[in-house]
Amino acid sequence: MSELPSLAFAGIGLMGLPMCRRLLAAGYRVTVWNRSPDKCAPLVALGAQVADTPAALCDAADIVLLCLADTAVVRAVVFGPNGIVEGAREGQLLVDHSSLEPSATREMAAALAARGMRWVDAPVSGGTAGAEAGSLAIMAGGRAEDIERVRPILMHLGQRLTHMGEVGAGQVTKACNQMIVACNALVIAEVVALAERAGVDTRLLATALAGGFADSKPLQILAPQMAASEFEPVKWHVRTLLKDLDTATALAREQGGATPMTGLAAQLMRLHGSHGHLERDPATLVELFRERR
Repeated sequence: MSELPSLAFAGIGLMGLPMCRRLLAAGYRVTVWNRSPDKCAPLVALGAQVADTPAALCDAADIVLLCLADTAVVRAVVFGPNGIVEGAREGQLLVDHSSLEPSATREMAAALAARGMRWVDAPVSGGTAGAEAGSLAIMAGGRAEDIERVRPILMHLGQRLTHMGEVGAGQVTKACNQMIVACNALVIAEVVALAERAGVDTRLLATALAGGFADSKPLQILAPQMAASEFEPVKWHVRTLLKDLDTATALAREQGGATPMTGLAAQLMRLHGSHGHLERDPATLVELFRERR
């Protein structure tokens, strides 16, 4: 059996932590970096090494994976001072699990390719539960040979890896995913608030609708949380959904298309965020539609 490739991972957050745990459990040597180094401690206890800088990740790894907040953060980690570009070597791969603007992804991939390091955009869907269970849906853009090279690794993280096209195609697919998720979350919030006003026991909604045409993973996750006003622990963030909705509407403008539902969802998400909810769980969206008391 050939030796497993060495890995590095930047971004030990809500998603990155369980993803790294699974890679370590699968037997990979993993070097990690995070802006707040203390977040790496649980992985160090499992055998991970810690890099001092993003550039140092390249010293220890054949493949560098990212799971970061947004385009600006990825740009800083890859191209900023002590960034990945400074350590990049010919033949290395960067696999980006973050959700970014497709055009920025293509631009950064071209710049990194000049140093011999190729880019695979591989955003994920499935939330922290999917990251912990290894059941994420992964949508990838990049060269076919690069995606096949990382497929054995990524299948420890997801139930499915789909090659969507050239670099940037994974990010376009993730934007489509987030359009559906965010609009769904807002309608679920409306439904729970309406049912409450009408005297229905909203704790039963998810069970009552399970298996029907209205069923979905967001319904089964969010409706019970909304019904019980259980907003902790935070499993994902309102700010993340808002960022992805803005990406989707910008992409639609670039393509000359119309996305009125997504545009409205972005406005409602922004309104909710302006009330102090950006760092809170999207289950709090129900508060938009509840009667003010």
